[in-house]
Amino acid sequence: MSAPPAPVREPAWQLSRSAIGLWVTEGVLSAVGVGLAATLFILFVPASAGGPVPLLRWLVPIAAALFAIVVVGVRPWFRYRVHRWEVTEDAVYTLTGWLTRTWTLVPIARIQTVDVTRDVLQQAFGLASVAVLTASSQGTVRVPHLEHDIAQRVADDLAHRAEQVRDQAT
Repeated sequence: MSAPPAPVREPAWQLSRSAIGLWVTEGVLSAVGVGLAATLFILFVPASAGGPVPLLRWLVPIAAALFAIVVVGVRPWFRYRVHRWEVTEDAVYTLTGWLTRTWTLVPIARIQTVDVTRDVLQQAFGLASVAVLTASSQGTVRVPHLEHDIAQRVADDLAHRAEQVRDQAT
């Protein structure tokens, strides 16, 4: 029996460090929403309601505080450490996920469209995302939160290289 093939190496590049700030901001916004919901629960659900309500009046704020700690203080740094991307001579690939690791690889020859997008928070942090699309619904590679100028250069390079491959095939 032959040995299994060696796994694809980890992509070379991390996302922009500014992505951490963006994720912290998203976490703060989420934590404020959860904190507001917990506060409304405490204010409008009477302690005298009986059943599990007295216990919930303690657990809900504790859960909201733990949620805030995780989404603001832990998750952004883990996401930064595990999201990686690379463009090689033959393909674009990403590695994402901290609980479930997902490899996505798109050969340059399969690229149909390359998009650069910037939502409001990305604009505030000087970031952009690159989406490399193929005809397959499973073949899209998204590289989020790159510096805007890097994202634009990557998109231009990939579009040019994909066009050259198509021209060579005809």
